[in-house]
Amino acid sequence: MTAKDVDDGQAEDEDPFGTVRRKTPTAHDIGEPLDAMSVDELDDRIALLRREIVRLEEARELREATRKAADAFFRS
Repeated sequence: MTAKDVDDGQAEDEDPFGTVRRKTPTAHDIGEPLDAMSVDELDDRIALLRREIVRLEEARELREATRKAADAFFRS
């Protein structure tokens, strides 16, 4: 039996002192209050949003290429 097998009644995201550790965000709500976030949490949100911007730009480029191909096809 390992230490993980023992149920000590503590949630996985709590430390022994009862404070809840924040997890890396998987989403950000625009307009969400920022005053309770630490510098590290803000950095995590910025990185998350930068990755999302890259993803959006890639999707836009694909849509633009598809539109240009359709325009070229119907013009010929």
